[in-house]
Amino acid sequence: MSSALEIGLLAFVVVSALATALLRDVLGSIIAFSAYSLGISIIWVFLRAPDVGLTEAAVGAGVMTVLFLLTIAKTVRPAGEKTIERVNVRALGVTIAFVAVLSTTLFALPPVGAGDSAVVTDDVTRYYLENAYTETEVHNAVTAVLAAYRGFDTLGEAVVVYSAGIGILLVLHKEVFE
Repeated sequence: MSSALEIGLLAFVVVSALATALLRDVLGSIIAFSAYSLGISIIWVFLRAPDVGLTEAAVGAGVMTVLFLLTIAKTVRPAGEKTIERVNVRALGVTIAFVAVLSTTLFALPPVGAGDSAVVTDDVTRYYLENAYTETEVHNAVTAVLAAYRGFDTLGEAVVVYSAGIGILLVLHKEVFE
């Protein structure tokens, strides 16, 4: 991922998160949250975790948005409220300090896809790459890891996405027939 794209995506996620927190308009806040969740799912895909990105897109941007929209459809908006929340300066200062401290760890991480990173030279990774084809008889190492070695984890993610989809269908079915 190019640095301009990384910076643009990061800025999009930060602006979406701030809009979600600061907007007083519930519909606007839901739309900003959905955009934030979609941005995070794209970041997961760029970080080579498409399974996590798919789950984030399905549950965060999809299911949660529908549930939030159904919730506000059943509520009444008070008239005359301000559109932007007032910022607590002390809380903002603590948040900025916390993010600054956590950001110092970013420089210790290897670049994404670096051949000499700890993930690539790790014993577990080396074992997967050396034995995945013979032990699982699958022709793709990623599929072998997801289906054979991390099968329960993948099953758990599938159950979460499936349950979220069934929940939405039940809610929408109830909405249609009421």
